[in-house]
Amino acid sequence: MAALLIYLWPWKSQVQLCSTWAESELVTVCGDGEAAVLGVASHDHETVPGRFLLPPAPPVSLPVIDLSGGRDEVRRAVLRAGKEFGFFQVVNHGVPERTMRELGTACGEFFRLPLADKVALYSESEDTERTNRLFSSTMCVSGGQSYWRHCLRLACYPVESTKPGWPEKPAALQPALEDFIVPARSVGMELLRLLCEGIGLPPDYFEGDLSGGEVILNANHYPACPDPGVTLGLPPHCDRNLITVLLQPGYVCGLQVSYDGGWIDVEPIPEALVINFGHQLEIATNGLLRSVEHRAVANVAVGRTSVAAFIMPTMDCVVRPAKELLGEGRPARYRSIAFRDFMRSYKL
Repeated sequence: MAALLIYLWPWKSQVQLCSTWAESELVTVCGDGEAAVLGVASHDHETVPGRFLLPPAPPVSLPVIDLSGGRDEVRRAVLRAGKEFGFFQVVNHGVPERTMRELGTACGEFFRLPLADKVALYSESEDTERTNRLFSSTMCVSGGQSYWRHCLRLACYPVESTKPGWPEKPAALQPALEDFIVPARSVGMELLRLLCEGIGLPPDYFEGDLSGGEVILNANHYPACPDPGVTLGLPPHCDRNLITVLLQPGYVCGLQVSYDGGWIDVEPIPEALVINFGHQLEIATNGLLRSVEHRAVANVAVGRTSVAAFIMPTMDCVVRPAKELLGEGRPARYRSIAFRDFMRSYKL
């Protein structure tokens, strides 16, 4: 007796008959009644014949949004990218390319300084409120492993009150930080206004305490790694702040974003800034905009440096879902929490 398997295709019906006397024989009976033998094998195939190979799915890449376009168009693009990915890149954002290049160069020079010039900043303290420190890796809380990263963490805004704590070497670092941090923060704040317009919040909703904390800058350096497959530069995580503005100097890939069960490589674009949403934005928008997991992978051939500016609430700010986004059928999905308490409970 033959086993009958029926497959419905978009363009025709197809019936496959596998006989008990020759189970390796595959016969296709098309909808028009014609029969064609696709293949007879007396043994298993070691490879799939070329005619049966399906083309790979096209690679997914993050949207690149030109902020010089019309406001309505830009707002729609930002909201669409934010809802789908939680990440996107922006160009024509107002931060001069020279400023970005000089900061990337200065941060790279910092990590190449002799140890004696950096030791005063070194600390492996787990105090999440301590800034202006250099540490060698992030500890995995569950397993105790370290990650393949060096990080210089600095409070950078307001400039007047934070600049005295910046490293004096290399000489180019302080002016590069000062030139970058103010326009980079302005980019983040303008994107927040666009998002507010798109989801029905007052344009200035994120002004004040919700964005009034210090801007913390992480200059990350991921050295070349002899075996990138067994470690990570940073584990999968979400940012705990409001919104992040990231600079990727050079052309070395390493940042990956979680998407549809896999990971998207974020290709460095010299004139672009990478934007992603933090947990506080997710709470304030009641989950309309999500903070998405991302990670950093190591590279066997060359090191990589990145610079992230974290815009965040004041420590005493109580973050809660915006009342404008709540109502019948739209209950609060998150409880109110002081940002200080969130920082203490979420360590990375």
